[in-house]
Amino acid sequence: MNRTSIITIFALLVSLVAADALAERADRDKPVHLEAARVTVDDAKRIYLFEGNVVLTQGTLTIRTAKLVVTQDDAGFQKGVATGGENGLARLRQKREGKDEWVEGEAERIEYDAKSEKAEFFNRAWVKSGSDEVRGHYISYDGKTEQYLVTAAPGATASNADGRVTAIIQPKNTKPATTH
Repeated sequence: MNRTSIITIFALLVSLVAADALAERADRDKPVHLEAARVTVDDAKRIYLFEGNVVLTQGTLTIRTAKLVVTQDDAGFQKGVATGGENGLARLRQKREGKDEWVEGEAERIEYDAKSEKAEFFNRAWVKSGSDEVRGHYISYDGKTEQYLVTAAPGATASNADGRVTAIIQPKNTKPATTH
């Protein structure tokens, strides 16, 4: 695997968090450390496969997964798919820019498309930013519009609360209310 391929792969992985406005910007300039049981590279097809207790760290970013597949299109845009891992979940964690808070997420499958700047979390999806969190069957984050979409599992009902979307949103006003 040549150095350009490695840099391309890791540029994608740093973007995996997708919330560039939230993520620690300095991480992009930090060295990448990758551990896996096996790495398969197909430079001709631009497919890079990392398997077996994959752990990627770059600055404050950590990605833990069983399998990571990175592809690159003709224009140079990358897509990444992280699957499996501990309890069948791919996990990521990164410090928020300028804050003493972290963005964390997990799902059975996490996909990121650098061209559209969209991150998607599939099945048993959970994302936490600071003390706010959301959980659902599917979570999509659009980095261009900074909008989230969270859906419940098909067939979810009030009597089947495990399949419904849940969110915890903390109040943003930290000043005590004044009474007059």
